Amino acid sequence: MLVLNKEGRFIFLSESIERILGFSVEKLVGEKWYEKMSTVDASFIKKNFNHDAPAQSFSINVLNDKGIYIMFECTIERLIDKDEVYFISTLRDITDKKESEEMMIRSEKMSVAGQLAAGIAHEIRNPLTSLKGFLQLLQAGLTSKEEYYQIMLEEIEKMEAITTELLFISKPLTDNKRTEAINEMIEDVVMLMNPQAKLKGIQLEFESEETAFVYCDRSQIKQVILNLVKNGIEAMDQPGKITIRLEVNNESIIIRVIDEGGGIPSDLINKIGEPFFTTKQAGTGLGLMISKQILEQHKAILDITQNKDRGSTFHIIFPVK
Repeated sequence: MLVLNKEGRFIFLSESIERILGFSVEKLVGEKWYEKMSTVDASFIKKNFNHDAPAQSFSINVLNDKGIYIMFECTIERLIDKDEVYFISTLRDITDKKESEEMMIRSEKMSVAGQLAAGIAHEIRNPLTSLKGFLQLLQAGLTSKEEYYQIMLEEIEKMEAITTELLFISKPLTDNKRTEAINEMIEDVVMLMNPQAKLKGIQLEFESEETAFVYCDRSQIKQVILNLVKNGIEAMDQPGKITIRLEVNNESIIIRVIDEGGGIPSDLINKIGEPFFTTKQAGTGLGLMISKQILEQHKAILDITQNKDRGSTFHIIFPVK
């Protein structure tokens, strides 16, 4: 435990502080609270600390006598005694907990990387095997060649699609966020995807009763909406309609992409977004993986439900702050 005066200087520190940090309590008395703290944390607390709040909590990094930062969960309470203002703080060492969490995150990333590598090998090996077989047939003097050329081109296009999506994943997501009108982004996607939809006799319909604004990276969120509309078109094997509906309430802004395809079995919904998992005959599953990654960066959620009659609905949910 430690106590600070209204100027932010230590006037009391318990012996446990000396034991944890290694500094003499006598030497710390009179020092400013931020002198042993990381510059980033000190700036954050100076900006966000509310002197009138009865209690607040922060995660902070404090320098010990060996020059190593230790992470603490810091709770600060305001106390008024005879018109004097004091701040009483308790510190809980969470360094080990933080290191365990980071180790778990690294482990999960390695696991995903392993799954991705295995998926890439499988997805690329199949078309390569086909190409090798056709080339061997051509080398042997096969007379009827035209039908095989088309198949070979299709196999090459599959590998091109995989490498294009992998290049997107490998790029760090930029942070070009600003307040954007969602209606405009949806209208852009409808205009872009209309020609592809019309080829299959599919009507794209945008429904909205009001304009909604979200703090986001415009190109990334457009990419997510486009991926979902494209998935809907590919999921429909007969003419129909895809509805993009924008809804706003007190808690969230929701974009719903409603298709009339074959739907997704309920036991497979949780697998959507995993590397190389797809319910389509031709697909990599990377589009939805990318979409989920983008939405996580925007603190948004992708939810999937089955429609009552047929098809699926993909819900992009932005919480209203």
